[in-house]
Amino acid sequence: MKKRILLASAVLFTTFSMAQKKELRTAEDALEDGNVAEAKSTLDALAGGVDGFDDKYKAEYYFLMGKTYADMGKKGMDPIDSYTQSAEYFNTLIEFEKGYKDKYTEEAQEIMANNSNELVQAAVKDNENQKFEEGADKLYLAYKLSGNEDYLYYAASGAVNAGKYEKALPWYIELKDSGYTGVTTNYLADNKETGETENMGSKQQMELMVKTGQYENPREEVTESRYPEIVKNIALIYSQQGETEKAIAAIREAQAENPEDVNLLLTEANLYIQLDQKDKFKETMERAVAMDPNNPVLFYNLGVISAEQGNSEDAIKYYQRSLELDPKSENTYLNMASTILNQERDLVEEMNGLGNTAADNKRYDELKKEREDLYREAVPYLEKLLEVNPNNIDATRTLMNIYGNLGDTENYKAMKEKLASLEQ
Repeated sequence: MKKRILLASAVLFTTFSMAQKKELRTAEDALEDGNVAEAKSTLDALAGGVDGFDDKYKAEYYFLMGKTYADMGKKGMDPIDSYTQSAEYFNTLIEFEKGYKDKYTEEAQEIMANNSNELVQAAVKDNENQKFEEGADKLYLAYKLSGNEDYLYYAASGAVNAGKYEKALPWYIELKDSGYTGVTTNYLADNKETGETENMGSKQQMELMVKTGQYENPREEVTESRYPEIVKNIALIYSQQGETEKAIAAIREAQAENPEDVNLLLTEANLYIQLDQKDKFKETMERAVAMDPNNPVLFYNLGVISAEQGNSEDAIKYYQRSLELDPKSENTYLNMASTILNQERDLVEEMNGLGNTAADNKRYDELKKEREDLYREAVPYLEKLLEVNPNNIDATRTLMNIYGNLGDTENYKAMKEKLASLEQ
């Protein structure tokens, strides 16, 4: 009796295996004929018994399910969900075949790579049409299919552009936790005929093109790290959500890992601006200046915040240093002149409050001279700005008014004519 039971079980097992093979073959034929609906229906009918499949049929089932969903995605059948399901089945297959044998893994990876590329191209079109959230979702899925963290970075950026901060936040956190920087090396050379710089793609290609004689000046250029930007966006999203402590903690964590990164200090400083904590902004910027004393932007920002806090003396000092480091900064020249001229308000207020006594008249003349001295102090910065950019309307208008107040008729007329031509 025992032998009969065993024999009957063996026959039953063989029959079941043959059924698996037949149904899988039916699904495969349907896919080859382009009938994804039939393929999916056939595979869905097998889903409940997958755990009992032979390993070889189990691997084939995962592969065919992944392929079916990939074809559905290509046909526009709920593409986001279809590609997501495809990736899940293919990843299950790849993990399964690590402990079995690699029969379908290579082809599955190739299909995933193709799906990823198609999603990226579709995301580019979405972004061109300002469909930022749709593009972000496709890029995130492309990341899940390919493992390329650049896609995750652009997905998070797209979500921010769409205003979907709750979606961008976990993606940015994932990038931060993985230590993603996005740093790459570009291999550049100048085209002798056009004079334009071109990216050769690889060091070998760069050297080859230079040897042809068509290119010159080969060089390598390392891109900036995206890590500070990622941390900054995490902090700003937390800040927008009212999670101030989490925002500060995110920056502190990044600084602990990268204590010499001045960009992280700038991120912290920008956060304080968002929080309207100007004292902490200034303190943080001063730390950044100590770390990078030849950065004109740092001194410019210190000048801006000092001016906003009513500290004209410090603002002028910081702007001056910024101009020493970058003598072609239009904004710095304009802000310098503006800071100097803003001191006029107190003088005018006092002048308007004076009476007609001899003492008042004497004080009035003193204040008038101080006012004119401020005008003369601001003039060189405005004139220098016009050397950098002759078409700056703000500088032209301000100089015209100053010359008018100083009684410099010749320069007043010149600036008036210049302003009229710029405003045409």
